[in-house]
Amino acid sequence: MADGHGIRRIALFIEGTEPSMRAARYAVALARLLGAELVALYVVDVKTLEDLLRARIFVRMEEAGYERDLEEDGRRYLNHVRDLAEAKGVPVETMLEKGEVHTTVVRAVRDLGADLLVMGEIETPRSRKDFYFDERERVFREARCPVLVVKGDEEIRDLYDGV
Repeated sequence: MADGHGIRRIALFIEGTEPSMRAARYAVALARLLGAELVALYVVDVKTLEDLLRARIFVRMEEAGYERDLEEDGRRYLNHVRDLAEAKGVPVETMLEKGEVHTTVVRAVRDLGADLLVMGEIETPRSRKDFYFDERERVFREARCPVLVVKGDEEIRDLYDGV
């Protein structure tokens, strides 16, 4: 946690969604303005893949292929974050992890000693089940550091373009 000197390390939880990309632009701008370290994290959801295999929706070979596809997607999103950060002169560390999304993100944020977690907007739950089992919602509720949920579009673009 920050020790009175402000936010030193920002963790960015990235997914393949537009709200997540907005959060990336915001996190880059914030890191630049604060002089903070930025770490971008993408998690390959192998827990869901295992559940699909157990439910016989996938066979083992399909699971392996799908996992590789998700890893490639993750690298592509992390590379995009790296490009956004480099364009603004912000050093960024990227992490591609595998596991249950919320558990992996919460653990990584703790292990990194992040002072702030930045993530994209959380969709309005459609049911009580969505509220309790949505991975983003669980990350938000279980993180042990301050969490900044990024909303807006034009404001974020203007901030990013202005730094």
